[in-house]
Amino acid sequence: QVTLVESGGGLVQAGGSLRLSCAVSGNLFSFNVMGWYRQAPGKERELVAEMRTSGRTNYSDSVKGRFTISRDTAKNTILLLMNNLTPEDTGVYYCNTRATWLQSNDYWGQGTQVTVSS
Repeated sequence: QVTLVESGGGLVQAGGSLRLSCAVSGNLFSFNVMGWYRQAPGKERELVAEMRTSGRTNYSDSVKGRFTISRDTAKNTILLLMNNLTPEDTGVYYCNTRATWLQSNDYWGQGTQVTVSS
């Protein structure tokens, strides 16, 4: 079992930055992929960025060059640094951990709202 708690969302003007944090607790050996997803109003949830425990990262085309995913292993935290935000980045951001070897090891946080004003 893994528990994820996001923080750091808020209201920011276009061009600004935010840093999201996801505190991870529970069985830290039950996953090898950590990621951030977002869901805009009226749209499906989409992948923003993910990182494997190997260090390999993957970003959606819409955020490449602006967002950075990282992990603070000492604090058991997954971070998402978001720069040069646009109104299209508005949505609820969710933290996720999953295991590529076991589909049921798929955990989600409660989400944090990010709103970018123009």
